[in-house]
Amino acid sequence: MSNPLLDMSGLPPFSAIHPDHIEPALDALLATNRARLADLLKQPAQTFESLARPLMDMDEALSRLWSPVRHMNSVVNNESLRAAYNAGLPKLTDYGTEMGQNTALFQAWQSIRDGAEYATLNDAQRKIVDDALRDFHLAGVDLPEALKARYKAISQRLSELGSKFDEHVLDATQAWSITLTDPARLGGLPDSAKQAAKQAAKQAAEHLGEPGDGKAWRFTLEFPSYIAVMTHADDRALREAVYTAFATRASDQGPNAGEFDNSALIDETLKLRHEAARLLGFDTYADRSLATKMAESPQQVIGFLEDLAARSLPAARAELDALRTFARSSGLDELAAWDIPYYAEKLRQQRYAISQEELRPYFPAPRVLNGLFQVVERLYGVQVEAVEGIDLWHPDAQFFAIRDPDGRLRGQFYLDIYARPGKRGGAWMDVCHSRHHRLGSADVDVPVAYLTCNFGGPIQNADGGVDPALLTHDEVITLFHEFGHGLHHMLTRVEWQAVSGIHGVEWDAVELPSQFMENFCWQREALNLIAAHYQTQAPLPDDLFDRMQAARHFQSAMQMVRQLEFALFDLHLHMDPLALAGHQVMPILERVRAQVAVVRPPAFNRFPHAFTHIFSGGYAAGYYSYKWAEVLSADAFALFEEKGVLDRETGAHFLHSVLEKGGSRPAMELFRGFRGREPEIDALLRHSGLAA
Repeated sequence: MSNPLLDMSGLPPFSAIHPDHIEPALDALLATNRARLADLLKQPAQTFESLARPLMDMDEALSRLWSPVRHMNSVVNNESLRAAYNAGLPKLTDYGTEMGQNTALFQAWQSIRDGAEYATLNDAQRKIVDDALRDFHLAGVDLPEALKARYKAISQRLSELGSKFDEHVLDATQAWSITLTDPARLGGLPDSAKQAAKQAAKQAAEHLGEPGDGKAWRFTLEFPSYIAVMTHADDRALREAVYTAFATRASDQGPNAGEFDNSALIDETLKLRHEAARLLGFDTYADRSLATKMAESPQQVIGFLEDLAARSLPAARAELDALRTFARSSGLDELAAWDIPYYAEKLRQQRYAISQEELRPYFPAPRVLNGLFQVVERLYGVQVEAVEGIDLWHPDAQFFAIRDPDGRLRGQFYLDIYARPGKRGGAWMDVCHSRHHRLGSADVDVPVAYLTCNFGGPIQNADGGVDPALLTHDEVITLFHEFGHGLHHMLTRVEWQAVSGIHGVEWDAVELPSQFMENFCWQREALNLIAAHYQTQAPLPDDLFDRMQAARHFQSAMQMVRQLEFALFDLHLHMDPLALAGHQVMPILERVRAQVAVVRPPAFNRFPHAFTHIFSGGYAAGYYSYKWAEVLSADAFALFEEKGVLDRETGAHFLHSVLEKGGSRPAMELFRGFRGREPEIDALLRHSGLAA
């Protein structure tokens, strides 16, 4: 029987992929790639074309095989799939390290860099050569054999630790729930949250073979359920229980203490990252991380973050004082961590007469998606259309094509936006296929992306029908953010896999297109396309829009310092020698909080134990990228504010200057090409409500 993972002629055949297919397919392709490399290195002399294209063909083939496996492990996780995925990780790590430490391959690239041909290459080709040589050094090609072996073993173990960390967070999230049978405890919760909880209780009962009487409400740690309780539940004990379970996931604290504890994994990860960085000649892992980023040094980044903190802290302290005063006026003596979102929402309503729940009916998911596609069409001239009959991993998933004005296919993407059991939390974009011109092919491969979110899904209404998923405005922003990543991947014109789309883009610039898209969610011209009442189709009323704008910067300084806390903690964790001693994660976090935080969580809070961004998501010593890139994205959007929010000419300029270029040139060069100058921080401060 043929292995569906080895058929790369089209899109992934998800329904045909079985865990038993994964390891044999991976073994076969790795063997093929190794044989191709051996043949390639037998050639007496290399040109850029003869070396680069076959290598990128090999990389793209491996990516196409593994991408559906990695994706399914994230969105339809089960025991057998997890086992097969974890069995493949060491093989991939071995192969990647072996390629990165291959002296003959390194010398082949070096000969191109040193030869006369290099001067004739275009920008993208030269960057491919330069990036490749840099990455060889970062993989340990210069090390003696014994240290190469040690570096390889470290890489192997770090891959295992990242996967296990992710699994612990997923398992801990799904291990806890609370089922209520007393309707009196539901006070304050919006109807959408109560209906979702009732539906969850019914599904849980049916899973156990019980009918479910419709008189129970089940709340979980999946984010739509969690945030509804924390923001709206009048029952303080319920808020405390949900907060405690969420804040102690995968740790030594809380209701599932020790069951999925990531403490030892964190300590081992930090030690191994440091050891790997030292092997490569870096002082710390933070220095090693920045070797592939725009920022020049950890000290430069810390200075940037501390400058933002100095600008934000006075306003953040004032915001928290106002919240405490409001809570006391409402009869609360002491503002606890589980009270902050609840009273913040009450204060927002008092000041601005607006809430996320009031906005929600105007953001039905189908309308938001259609409006998002119209925004993109007006900016860039491309059209997005749904495609039926595509093999999918779950009924919730959808598939779309992006076409140029002349009808030619530009890109494609899968969309999976609703939370469910077995699906990793959060929101992300991932690569399925890259834009690439394969050796011997007449056509360029079309890029394909995965776009994933975790919103509350459609809900059965009181009449027995089904209402569409109604999104909060925050969720609309999240959707636009991820679609921005997707556009960066799908609209590229670069035909070399290594620098097409998001490939080759400095990590602290990769958030530019995503954060740029968030800005449209606040603009009347875009909201006219995105928002309409799900029952009446009425547009967002002017009065509601005005109140929404007035509340835009509500507690923005508190939100700013919270992100700065995460970014500084991440950097210090990867710079501070104390982190290597073990059991120092929480003390380091407390020192950062003493410097920049205004909200001090309870001692049992174990935020780092579920900080997947830095322990399993690629942002290690790089979480600062969100703020770093936000300077670029805010400044880029400021040109649209000057020229017109949906101005086609400015959109085309951004498309051609940034999105189409992918990683073919340094991000700062691309930004200067769009803006005509270096980035300025003024727009970020203005968009954050912090401008003087």
